[in-house]
Amino acid sequence: MRVLLADDHRGFLEVVRNLLVTKAHILGCVHNGESLVEAAMELHPDVIVTDISMPKLNGIDAAYQLRESGSLSKIIFLTVHADPDFVQAALKTGAVAYIWKLRIETDLLVAIEEVLAGRIFVSSLESAV
Repeated sequence: MRVLLADDHRGFLEVVRNLLVTKAHILGCVHNGESLVEAAMELHPDVIVTDISMPKLNGIDAAYQLRESGSLSKIIFLTVHADPDFVQAALKTGAVAYIWKLRIETDLLVAIEEVLAGRIFVSSLESAV
């Protein structure tokens, strides 16, 4: 599985990379939405794990741009936003998973397995509200 990571917090990207390093080939890490779109169109990852709040272009707008450009990458949002409106907005882009960052250790690998099997995954947000 080829994965592209996007988050503006470099330390958090290292956490994600460490969780995935034995399960996936990490194609790269980018730190803003514009770089995400450029890298995804060049590298054609199987899975994109992205934050919502990033500089230059947020993750939701980047996901829309990728879909409009014909990208077939499966998009997983990994974010601090626990509001159901964010979940709806993310899934509207064609994303296949929404993970709350506080649940990364329990949900990230499960979410990837689910989306690769053709299913949608959304973290439980009940402890967040």
